[in-house]
Amino acid sequence: MEGLAEASIAAGAAIMTIYESDFAVAVKQDSSPVTEADAAGEAIILRALAALSPDVPVVAEEEAAAGRIPDTDGHFYLVDPLDGTKEFVSRNGDFTVNIALIEDHAPGLGVVFAPVERRIFVGDATRGLAWTALVGENGAIGQRHRMRVRDIPIEGLAAVASRSHNSAATESYLGQFQVASRVSRGSSLKICMVACGQADLYPRLAPTMEWDIAAGDAVLRAAGGMLSAPDGCAMPYGKPGFFNPGFVAAGGLQAPPIQPFMADAAAR
Repeated sequence: MEGLAEASIAAGAAIMTIYESDFAVAVKQDSSPVTEADAAGEAIILRALAALSPDVPVVAEEEAAAGRIPDTDGHFYLVDPLDGTKEFVSRNGDFTVNIALIEDHAPGLGVVFAPVERRIFVGDATRGLAWTALVGENGAIGQRHRMRVRDIPIEGLAAVASRSHNSAATESYLGQFQVASRVSRGSSLKICMVACGQADLYPRLAPTMEWDIAAGDAVLRAAGGMLSAPDGCAMPYGKPGFFNPGFVAAGGLQAPPIQPFMADAAAR
């Protein structure tokens, strides 16, 4: 965990240097934006992981976009060096560095670092240990605070939603619950909000890639929550193409599957 945390902070420092400059934006084949910060952060993380775990394959977003995907057997790293590139480009601060270790197709370790907030979220799902801390300008990790999902509030749930991917199907899914408050954020910070008890539910009825969510999933599981696939089962990793059609992240409640709502949206 310490090695992954250090790698994420180093990548975040490089990303912030570019964030504070007049950077250029390109468009990938899937029409998503990409900047030099994505490549810079990924290069730092790949070097760190090669030193830390030279025998463990790494599936990284920009490497995958270039067609460089190693063989995996359910034991590998998933890296998103800059989750929330749209937020990075719009300069709203809601972007993160994500690193996860997948063990037997499940997230074992995960680190999410938010460079603008200088906050790190770390989870060891195998031990049930999750913590968060602020990171100093020198890269030093400050006082660590244990994280745990909260019990269901009597006054109703706090739901978190995507800035860019809300939909009628999402609204229909949330209609099953007594929702007292809602907040929109970008990147994997939404999953971390559930993990640290600032929110209770985050449904995502739109596609993502495994590297988008694996680190947050590890943090959430370590904090006592669950990130479920559309059928309601725990999200598996190492799927064909590393593709997720949707998911729901929940804290102290058993969230119903989102699959029926996705089917209704497709039927329309």
